[in-house]
Amino acid sequence: MSDAVLYGYFRSSAAYRVRIALNLKGLSAEHRFVHLRKGEQTQPAYRKVNPAGLVPYWIDDDLELAQSIAIIEYLDETHPKPPLLPPDAKGRAIAREIALVVASDIHPIGNLRVLNRLTGMGVDEATRAAWSKHWIETGFEAVEARLAHLPGPFALGDQPTLADICIVPQVFNARRFGVDLAPYKRIVALDAAAAQLEAFTAAEPGRQPDAE
Repeated sequence: MSDAVLYGYFRSSAAYRVRIALNLKGLSAEHRFVHLRKGEQTQPAYRKVNPAGLVPYWIDDDLELAQSIAIIEYLDETHPKPPLLPPDAKGRAIAREIALVVASDIHPIGNLRVLNRLTGMGVDEATRAAWSKHWIETGFEAVEARLAHLPGPFALGDQPTLADICIVPQVFNARRFGVDLAPYKRIVALDAAAAQLEAFTAAEPGRQPDAE
């Protein structure tokens, strides 16, 4: 897979997810960086690569994929060891549910393009931050409630799954926006367990070549 290419940005939580998945699988890819704060995602050069102008974007031979969940599930199907989903249908459904709470309910509302749109509508920085914080807390309440009934130390037991891959980057975002994580004891414990694995720590935003 050394010919594969991943377009990303160090602080993109969606790209962060894919980096974790690659590391857990022991896979490598060429990393190309799209500076979202400078607006490189809106430039014609990148729009030719990904017309949606988002990261991550995956190119592997004749396959091109947007959307982190699609990329991660593709990696899991083509490189099944170690698995990123539980072996049973119930476990897989729960892992996907948790992942989608993050990827579909929390993340899109706090995406940079949404925040920039709020700024364009006259919303100040403090209100933008409060907006992001509110939706992270709302989503974390649902995730915490689900995790409370599941075994640890990870979301669904002893091994990280798609659920953990999505939760950990969102915890990073929560800390950026000053979310009080004290009510989310299970999420915090899961994040601490992930921090013991090089696959997660090597994917952290601050350890990426484009980090600022």
